[in-house]
Amino acid sequence: MSKHISTAYLKRQALFWLGAALIFILFVYVFRSVLLPFVAGLALAYFMDPVADFFERRGLSRMASTIVILLLFVIALVIALAVIVPILITQANDFFSNFPQYVSQLQGLFSRLSLETGWLANYIGINAEDLQGGFNELLKQGAGFLTTLFQGLWSSGKAVIDVAGLLIVTPVVAFYMLLDWDRMVAKIDAWVPRDHVESMRRLGRDINKTIAGFVRGQGTVCLILGTFYAIGLTVTGLNFGLLIGLFAGLISFIPYVGSLVGLVLSVGVAVVQFWPDWISVVMVAAVFFIGQAIEGNILQPKLVGDSVGLHPVWLMFALFAFGALFGFTGLLIAVPAASAIGVLVRFALEKYLDSDLYVGQSEVRAKQTANDE
Repeated sequence: MSKHISTAYLKRQALFWLGAALIFILFVYVFRSVLLPFVAGLALAYFMDPVADFFERRGLSRMASTIVILLLFVIALVIALAVIVPILITQANDFFSNFPQYVSQLQGLFSRLSLETGWLANYIGINAEDLQGGFNELLKQGAGFLTTLFQGLWSSGKAVIDVAGLLIVTPVVAFYMLLDWDRMVAKIDAWVPRDHVESMRRLGRDINKTIAGFVRGQGTVCLILGTFYAIGLTVTGLNFGLLIGLFAGLISFIPYVGSLVGLVLSVGVAVVQFWPDWISVVMVAAVFFIGQAIEGNILQPKLVGDSVGLHPVWLMFALFAFGALFGFTGLLIAVPAASAIGVLVRFALEKYLDSDLYVGQSEVRAKQTANDE
């Protein structure tokens, strides 16, 4: 039988947690310009903690496990910086410089198709010139949005790639956090008031389950999809295939957005590059349809499952809100913060529904009378 909660107790708890949340937000806002390598190091340690536990179960010490993991990470990072990043930079520069030309060629192609298929416009009751004008306006708006998006991401990327900060501080932070992870968790557990220890442990488990399901599970899904899209588009011979594929995989943690943006970009580039070879265009589109089938039927059920509990609208709001408030650092903490807030809100709602503020004093007295009898 659950313990009944008084209104006064509920108010004290609400004030405490609201105060803690405000202090956390103020701290992140004040130190947002220097937090990035530390947040990245913490995220890396959290992501790799199960791997370290696996090595420990196989007989390695925590120190040896941490060193092995960080060495593998540094090797992978060096390979990426030496091989993949230069290609991405080249493709990104080419994409930005050629984007207006691609839009212009798409407009010209649509103009020709509108004249050749005027019967379709007449059939649906729209004049060919109006249809063309609407499409051109849509292309201009889409081009403006995509240009702003890519330039913003590109400028942010150049701003956050600080060699001293990310490439040196982040591995060091990750090393010490990963080395002391279990001790830190035990120490925090020892600080929890004993009257609330079970509730706090339950909250911690729920938050960890949600964050782990998203950060580890969905992060792995994004990595696999990005690799699949990049390889698939490159094999089809699509210009900027590596860039578009990795970008689509990176943002695929937002349901439907990654695949939709990648599909629109790749098909647009494919139409300009391959037309009238429609088979090549279909092959480019098929990469994303196959990727969606793999994600929905294999990756999501196996790697993520039902453990996330993050509504897509709430996730997108958190990304926009934290990104606007705290910049790139906010984007990194948006998902964990949204997960924790979601769990805390559900916990608070559960306590509220069991309080006399909700059930009323008469119901409380009736329950007490029944218990006394």
